[in-house]
Amino acid sequence: MRATTMNQFFSTTRLLLAPVMAVAFVASAYAAAPGITDTSATPTFNLTAKDAYLTQPDGAAVYSWGYGCATGYTPTFLPSMPNATPTCSTMQVPGPTLIVTAPATVTVTLTNNLPAAAGNTSILFPGFSVATSGGVAGLLTQEAAPVGCTPTGCNTVTYTLTIPSTAAGTHAYYSGTQGDLQVEMGLYGAIIVLPAAIPSSCTSGVHASNLTAQNNWGESNFRLAAAAYYHPQACYDREYLFQFSEMDPNIHNQVLAQLKAGVASLNVLTEPYHPAYFMVNGRSMPDDMDPNYALQYPHQPYNGNPHMHPGEQVLLRIIGQGRWQHPFHEHGNHVRILARDGNLILSQTNPNSLAGPLMFTTTTTPGLAMDGIFYFTGKGLNWDMYGHNPASQDTLAKLPCTPDANGYNTGAPTAINYFEWCQDHNKPVQVAPFGDVASGGPATLPDPTIFTNGPWYGGSPYLGPNATTRATGCSPGAAAGSCGTTGTTPPSGTIANSPSGEAGFAFMWHSHNEREITTNNIFPGGMLMMMLVDSREFVIDESN
Repeated sequence: MRATTMNQFFSTTRLLLAPVMAVAFVASAYAAAPGITDTSATPTFNLTAKDAYLTQPDGAAVYSWGYGCATGYTPTFLPSMPNATPTCSTMQVPGPTLIVTAPATVTVTLTNNLPAAAGNTSILFPGFSVATSGGVAGLLTQEAAPVGCTPTGCNTVTYTLTIPSTAAGTHAYYSGTQGDLQVEMGLYGAIIVLPAAIPSSCTSGVHASNLTAQNNWGESNFRLAAAAYYHPQACYDREYLFQFSEMDPNIHNQVLAQLKAGVASLNVLTEPYHPAYFMVNGRSMPDDMDPNYALQYPHQPYNGNPHMHPGEQVLLRIIGQGRWQHPFHEHGNHVRILARDGNLILSQTNPNSLAGPLMFTTTTTPGLAMDGIFYFTGKGLNWDMYGHNPASQDTLAKLPCTPDANGYNTGAPTAINYFEWCQDHNKPVQVAPFGDVASGGPATLPDPTIFTNGPWYGGSPYLGPNATTRATGCSPGAAAGSCGTTGTTPPSGTIANSPSGEAGFAFMWHSHNEREITTNNIFPGGMLMMMLVDSREFVIDESN
């Protein structure tokens, strides 16, 4: 992210009560749902299981295992990222996200390149019909034995998944061999199945308008599809994949020590279990907000950094990997659950209607995958978050808001205030302003000149470029002194941000288990990231 994207630091419970904070970062980074694909009717993926080190924000390099792309295998990456260089190393955590379109017969070939003392390894694909060949028999599935096994080729196993046309959604895959050790070490990943067809409602109406708005500001479409399932209530405009996991470094250190000692077979104690690292897509805060495929994380290519514009339906693909439940909380709104493990949650009385719950926390049990819709519009705030001011000299401050049948300004997809909640149009936020906005709003903002508000305090609660200036009633091009002595909120030249820069609302998304928002007991860290609601004219470029 850059210094101007996180201008407002909000939570829904303290939106109007707590200081509005701004946080500075230096690099642009967005999440999306990156992975590898094969667009044929018989997709083929060649994977390997290998060891490497994962980096953590506390400086630790934790010895781990992971799935990756086999040597000589060159995959096709999705979504297309013209400004990034996607990678699929021979070991990554999580493993490569496999993206296929139903119906398909998917072949996954796994080669065991783990140290010989680690023994066999495998992959389970829960929820799919799977046939196997090669390798050796295991307890739960066919396994790949270590390199050097006999007969020749037993270190490779092939899994064939039959995916029917009715299938879709987000699914987990993970090791089926000594799971308490191998999943802990990092052998897990995700499969995304795209629906065979897209409902017509997903390419018309408000979804078409959202696409028009994105195109108007030069944004690319980074969705894998227009719908998560073949159902009119499963449409979406943007998507992100989050895999939650944890690591106990004691287990990893035991493995490394035994390998260095040259043991013939590992004998690792996995209890008692005391994780110290909690990760989103293989990274901990703040690393999870660096770009996808960042060079500093060669074995952790996926990030966790959601962005959206007001009104966009955002698909969250969520998987609980590892051994613990993870109660992840998305500030700003509840998440409407569409499906679990690829199974739509339908009404018992009306099979054409979805009946998934609204979740305050998307709590994932180990191996559970879910798909849900999140959105933010600003409805019900009781103040105009676009900073409109009918007395302003700035035309952007006088933009109209014409409500549709639901009360939103959706008839103007090329306007900055597209999807504004019109009932709050022209309402100020401040009860006792510092001379720049007419009084009468529902909140009193903190004095921007008091340093205890923080060096990154942005001051402006408004959305968009020049938002503070628009709210003051002074034109950006006005001559110095022509606006009188009203001043601005905040004063021009705060440490991180200029009040004329791009402003967006930042919501903390994090685990509700307090220890899971630490890295080795240090806060902030772990399963924590920021979700940013960006003004419409700000381009969310998920190609990094």
